[in-house]
Amino acid sequence: MNPLAIAAIETSSIAQGFVVADAMVKRAEVDVLEASTLSPGRFWVLIGGEVATVRASHRRGVEVAADTLLDELFIPQLHEGVLAALRGLVTRSDDDALGIIETLTAASAIVAADLAVKAARVTLRDLRLANGIGGKGVVTLSGTVSDVQAAIEAGRVQALKRGLLARSVVIPKLDARLRSRLG
Repeated sequence: MNPLAIAAIETSSIAQGFVVADAMVKRAEVDVLEASTLSPGRFWVLIGGEVATVRASHRRGVEVAADTLLDELFIPQLHEGVLAALRGLVTRSDDDALGIIETLTAASAIVAADLAVKAARVTLRDLRLANGIGGKGVVTLSGTVSDVQAAIEAGRVQALKRGLLARSVVIPKLDARLRSRLG
């Protein structure tokens, strides 16, 4: 079952990240979805649960992170496809168009993914966060060309506003040989 709301804090300090995570879970009854180090030298905590408790924990996390805060998110009604993509539970698709949003932080990738999948009829294919990709986040989605274009536009807006968009692209007709390798 997906939580109704999620929040995350991404810090520049691993040590302070542990302090943030502890403060967040002590503030309210929330589920810890992830709490780990991220490359390069960051810490990440992702929580879920009821809107009010997640909001309270999020506020506390931002407060405790202080000057180590790199990025944060609070999504009161997360699309069910986001956690499935994050956990690698999306089934293979033969959609023609592929869209990719590349962000500079993990939190901004989750926000982009949520906005994108809410904006159009697309399949959120994958959501990669930080480790092994220089601290970036990468959202991959597929569908018809027009739906992928709409989703990419919706997903990139917030990251662009915050200066956290690295790049976004739409490939209208992905080659079948490449599609088979992507899963």
